[in-house]
Amino acid sequence: MLYRFRLIKKLNPCKSYESIIICYVICFRPTVKRKTWKVIELARKKTKKFRGSMTHGRGKKGGRGAGLRGGRGNAGLRKHKIMYMLKNMPDHFGRHGFKRPQSIITRDKTINVGQLEEKFPGKKSIDLTKEGFDKLLGGGKIKSSLKIKVNNVSERAVEKIKEKDGEVIIPE
Repeated sequence: MLYRFRLIKKLNPCKSYESIIICYVICFRPTVKRKTWKVIELARKKTKKFRGSMTHGRGKKGGRGAGLRGGRGNAGLRKHKIMYMLKNMPDHFGRHGFKRPQSIITRDKTINVGQLEEKFPGKKSIDLTKEGFDKLLGGGKIKSSLKIKVNNVSERAVEKIKEKDGEVIIPE
């Protein structure tokens, strides 16, 4: 894009070589209109007025972004908001606890008393260890007497089976 420059000179009446003073250079663009120049002149007047005021009447950071509140979100927790962080969220930084390896974690496969007759219809004696269950729990209702062999049993399950004249065998 081509720009046209115009030098405005002030000359002394003596017109000597030293008396030429270049005041300013104005850049004329073909797209800029006269109204825009008036706005620029008004802005220049305002800036002249606010010289030395640091903020030019706009508060901190010129009203842009999150300047007045010290940044957005958790910005500055290790710098200017450190006392807030130490008081209100002391466990925010660092590691806490540990995660157990999945090879160590074991969960017992459980079954309720009410599910026994649905899973094993017509059987009077059931070996839950061979079926792949680790624990017998006392949820649900039982209708007939059963003889059950399992590694772990809850107290409610034992009570419900003994009410119906059943038997629970725990191998040791």
